[in-house]
Amino acid sequence: MYEALSQFAAWCGTPGAVGGAVWGSVAAGMLLAGAAASPLHCAPMCGGFVLGQVSDRMARLPSAHLRECQRLRAASLAPYHLGRLTTYTALGIAAGGGGFAIQRLGFSAGVFLLIGAALLVLQAARRLRPGFALPLTRTLLGYPLGVALGFLPCGILYAALAAAAATGSPWYGALAMFCFGLGTVPSLVAVGLFGAAAGHRFRRGLTALTPAVLLFNAGLLTLLGVRLLAG
Repeated sequence: MYEALSQFAAWCGTPGAVGGAVWGSVAAGMLLAGAAASPLHCAPMCGGFVLGQVSDRMARLPSAHLRECQRLRAASLAPYHLGRLTTYTALGIAAGGGGFAIQRLGFSAGVFLLIGAALLVLQAARRLRPGFALPLTRTLLGYPLGVALGFLPCGILYAALAAAAATGSPWYGALAMFCFGLGTVPSLVAVGLFGAAAGHRFRRGLTALTPAVLLFNAGLLTLLGVRLLAG
């Protein structure tokens, strides 16, 4: 997958290549790259964060008369994925616009990961203390968390950004990263569906386990964030 993205970047970096290419070529290439990378890379790496959110949503659903559409909505995590796509698209604009050094992403990523960790801690607190309430605590595990976790560092993301940078255009860069992110969605939704099915079967244990999963994820994000900030 790294080689495929490198070849795509080299193609984009050829003088006049992007200008003579249709938008669909860039979109299809990065969409396929994201779809191919996600089952073996994105799902294992980000699956824990998806399962943490799904378990929290499942625990909040009423056990009586639980409908299939409610489980599907809980597993899809549409706001979360929309947040990731927002971050990827913004990074694509910066990368394709020039003057964007991938190595400088570390500090910003560290800040956003710490924000994500704080959101998870607040959500865990709400699960542990039902009376605990802060503005937006009901929606913390949605779009804002997706924006923050879009900065999770990984080789595939950096390779995709290199391909976006090679387009030499903020619009093509945005398109490349949006389509790359879109390609990663199906496998993560599949992880969420698995978690929702397991949560429906083991609902009582899920309710007890959810705060621990959220706090574990928060701890992992904190370690990653501090490491990036430390350089």
